[in-house]
Amino acid sequence: MIAEFIEIHDVYKAALSLVAGFILGYEREMKDKAAGLKTITIICLGSTLFTILSYKYSGSGDPTRIASYIVSGVGFLGAGVIFKEGFTVYGLTTAGIIWISAAIGMSIGFGEALLAFVFLIFALLIIYSSKLLNRFILPNHSSRMLRFEIAADCAEERFQVMQDLSRLSKSIKEVNMERNNDALIINAELYLNDKKITQLENYLLKSPYIRSFSL
Repeated sequence: MIAEFIEIHDVYKAALSLVAGFILGYEREMKDKAAGLKTITIICLGSTLFTILSYKYSGSGDPTRIASYIVSGVGFLGAGVIFKEGFTVYGLTTAGIIWISAAIGMSIGFGEALLAFVFLIFALLIIYSSKLLNRFILPNHSSRMLRFEIAADCAEERFQVMQDLSRLSKSIKEVNMERNNDALIINAELYLNDKKITQLENYLLKSPYIRSFSL
């Protein structure tokens, strides 16, 4: 009786979606991220189901009408795993994986299983090879936000500090400056070679003008 209402290829789509979601979610689960195996697998399955329903029950209308809302819904979920701590933003990769898991689920739902798994393989290649790419191919530079404090009566010395910092970094930009009682607090963005981070830390620790800093 149930078989009359369920087409076998829809069961295959559900199984493929389960496998794809499991593969993507497993990587996040092993890294103990906010959205892990269960979350990403459910997102992939849900995207497939919405796509199947949209395709089946659109009638003479647009078969992508319901499926198109998946994009905005998944964007809301992705935003939920992004958070900011200080000057650092976390969760962007997890949000991206949520996004592509939904796209893969939609592709399976529309019957493009081969296309879905091609993109799944490419996504996994990027996820697992990113460290190698950063180490051997991409420049070993990073952007850092530096917050340091100097005495207000040494305000002119900040130019010397910025000049010293420019020698240690590829580029430096003062973001803002504020006064807090007897201190000047300066926020600066630095772009520097990772190998010079230790030199930068040593300078900040030894500088007679810098009272405190966070990097």
